[in-house]
Amino acid sequence: MPPPADIVKVAIEWPGANAQLIEMDQKRPLASIIREVCDGWSLSGSEQFALRYADGPQLYITEQSRGDIKNGTILRLAISPARAARQLLERIQSHGIDARLEALKELAKLSADPTFAAEFINMEGIGTLARLVESGTHFGEMLAFTLTAFLELMDHGIVSWDMISLSFIKQIAGYVNQPMVDVSILQRSLAILESMVLNSHSLYHRVAQEITVGQLIGHLSNQEIQTYAIALINALFLKAPEDRRQEEYTNPLEQHLTEMASTLAQKHLRSIILNHVIRGNRPIKAEMAHQLYVLQVLTFNLLEERMMTKMDPNDQAQRDIIFELRRIAFDGDTDPTGTEKRKAMYTKDYKMLGFTNHLNPAMDFTQTPPGMLALDNMLYLARVHQDTYIRIVLENSSREDKHECPFGRCAIELTRMLCEILQVGELPNEGCNDYHPMFFTHDRAWEEFFCVCIQLLNKTWKEMRATAEDFNKVMQVVREQITRALAMKPSSIDQLKNKLRGLSYSEILRLRQSERMSQDDFQSPPIIELRERIQPEILELIKQQRLNRLCEGSCFRKLGNRRRQEKFWFCRLSLNHKVLHYGDLEESPQGEVPFELLSDKIPVSDIKSVLTGKDCPHMKEKSALKQNKEVLELAFSVLYDPDETLNFVAPNKYEYCIWTDGLCALLGREMGSDLTRSDLDTLISMEMKLRLLDLENITIPEAPPPVPKEPSSYNFTYNYS
Repeated sequence: MPPPADIVKVAIEWPGANAQLIEMDQKRPLASIIREVCDGWSLSGSEQFALRYADGPQLYITEQSRGDIKNGTILRLAISPARAARQLLERIQSHGIDARLEALKELAKLSADPTFAAEFINMEGIGTLARLVESGTHFGEMLAFTLTAFLELMDHGIVSWDMISLSFIKQIAGYVNQPMVDVSILQRSLAILESMVLNSHSLYHRVAQEITVGQLIGHLSNQEIQTYAIALINALFLKAPEDRRQEEYTNPLEQHLTEMASTLAQKHLRSIILNHVIRGNRPIKAEMAHQLYVLQVLTFNLLEERMMTKMDPNDQAQRDIIFELRRIAFDGDTDPTGTEKRKAMYTKDYKMLGFTNHLNPAMDFTQTPPGMLALDNMLYLARVHQDTYIRIVLENSSREDKHECPFGRCAIELTRMLCEILQVGELPNEGCNDYHPMFFTHDRAWEEFFCVCIQLLNKTWKEMRATAEDFNKVMQVVREQITRALAMKPSSIDQLKNKLRGLSYSEILRLRQSERMSQDDFQSPPIIELRERIQPEILELIKQQRLNRLCEGSCFRKLGNRRRQEKFWFCRLSLNHKVLHYGDLEESPQGEVPFELLSDKIPVSDIKSVLTGKDCPHMKEKSALKQNKEVLELAFSVLYDPDETLNFVAPNKYEYCIWTDGLCALLGREMGSDLTRSDLDTLISMEMKLRLLDLENITIPEAPPPVPKEPSSYNFTYNYS
C-alpha cells in the first residue's frame, strides 16, 4: 500500500553523525520536525536550527517551500538563517583577514537563498557590505566575494536600488575605469552598474556621469567581460531619457540618428564588436547572442520616431527634399519659364518618379508607418548611390508598356515591409538570440539594407513582368526573398547581395513548388491509400526518435532577474522509459549528464498531463508584455500526482516540440506539434518517392505473342505493402 500523500521519506545529515531516515509528515509544523531531529542527535536549542537541501543550491526549507520536498530527498540540518546571518555579519567585520575572507566567501554562496537574504538584510547587512566597498580597503578575492554577495542580495528585490549612495557608485565605476583590475571584480562591477541603470531612473543619471560608452568599449577586447560590457551599454541605451535618445541632427541624411547613436558611432563601437566579438576566435554563446540581438533591436528602434512622423505638406524644408529627389533624377532638364509650365512639368516628373499623388507627392508620406523614414531612405539612395537611383528611375520612367516599376510607391511600401521584418519599434524579446552579423558591418547598415532591397524589388518586378495591378504580388515575392536571405545569416551586405542573387523569382517559384510537393505531393486515390498505409509506421518512427531524444536529455535555463548569471537544470528520461530524472547544474553541460548527478525523479506512471503556454502554472503570473511572448511560446509543464508540476522553458522551438511530443508519446497521446507534422509530411513523401521509384524500375515480364488483329493486353497490379 503506497504511503499517504502527505508523507515523504527523507534522509537528514549532520556532520559527524549517522544520517536519520525519517518519514516527514507535511501536515506537522516544520519547527516540530526540526525539534524531533535535534533530539535524535541530542542537540539543544532546536529553534537555532533549520533544514536545508544537501545537494544543488542547498536552499533553506521553509513552510512555504516544503511542498517541493520529494521522496528520497537528502536534507541537512544547519544553523538557522537568522543565526547564520548574525554570525557572518560579525565575522565580516572582524579584524582577521583570513576569517573575513572565509566569511565573505560563505556569504556570497548563501546570499542566493531568499530566506537567508531576508534575515541578513534585516540586520542592515547590505549597508555593511556597501561601507566595506566604499572604504576602498578590499582587493582581490575579498572584494570579488563582497560584490557577489551584494549583487545577489539586491537581486531579491527586498530593498530598493535607490538607497545606493553616490560614493558607492563612484567606487564601483572606479573599478570599471581602472586599467588593471581582476576579471572577477570587473564582471561584478559591470553587473552591479547594469542593475542600477535598469532598476532606478535616478541612478541612471549618476551612472551615466561616471561611465561613458567610450570607457566600456575598451573592455570589449577582453573575452571574459565582453558580455557584461555590452549588457551595460544596452542598459544605458535602453534607459537613456527621450531627449538624449531622440535628439535629431539638422542634416536630413542623418535625421533619424540620435545623440546616443552618434556617440556609439564616434567611439567605433560597431567595428570593435564586429572584430572582437562577432569575428573573434571564440564561438558566440547564447547570452552574448542575446545581448547582440538587444543592441540590434535598440539601434533599429532609433528609427521609430521617423517611422511614426507624418510629413507636413506645408513644411517647405520637407518639400525641398522631394524637390531634391526630382532634381537628382532629372538634372539635365531645364526648368521652363512660367509658373503654369513649371507646375505641369513637375507633375509629370513626380509621376515618372512613381509617386501616387502626382500633384502633391508630400501626401504620400502622411501615412505611418513608414512616415518620413521612407523619404530618408529615398534621399540616402539618391545621394549616396546616385547612379543606381538614376538608373532605376529613368529605366522605368521611359517604359511605355505598362510594366514600369513605380519607384516612389515601391520605396514607401518597401520601407514599411523592412520595418515589419526587423520589428522596428518592438521591445526586445526575452530569450531571443536572433541577431544579424551584417548589420554590424556598416555604419549606415539600415540605409544600405534598403538600397540592396530596392534594387532587388526593381529586378523582381522585371522578372515577373509586373504591371501596377501586380503590385501586391511583387511585394509578397520580395518579402519572401528578403526573409529567406536573412534566415541564411549573411555576414556582410555583399554576402546578402549574393544570397538575394540566388533567390530570383524563378527560384522562389521552384522552392514554393518543391515545398508544396513535399506537403501534398500527389492526390490520386492509390497514392492516398499508400500514404495512409505508410503513416502509422512513420509515426512510430518519429515517436521512437522523440523518446530517444528524451533519453539523451536536455539542458534548461532558469530565468532569473539577471540573465547574464545563468543557472541551469537538466532533465532526461530513463532508458526503460519509466522515470524522468532531473536536477540542478552549476553550468551548461558539454554532452550527456549521468543519471547519478540528477538528484530528483518523477515516475512516468505518476504523470497526469502535459500543459503548454499560458496554461502552465509558471506562466499564469507572467504579463502579456511583448518581451514575455517568446517565453510563453516555449513554456510547458508536467502535471503529476498528487498535484505537483515540473515547469520547463525550452531553449528554442525545436527543443519545445521534441519534449512536448516526446512526453505526449510517453503518455500514449497524439503528438501534435508543427515539427511532428513537418517531419511526418517529409518522411512520408520520401518513403512514397522511394516506393514509387521501385515501381518505375520494375521489369515487366515479356508479353506472350499477340493474337492476330487484336491488341496486346497487360494486367499489372503493384503490391504497395
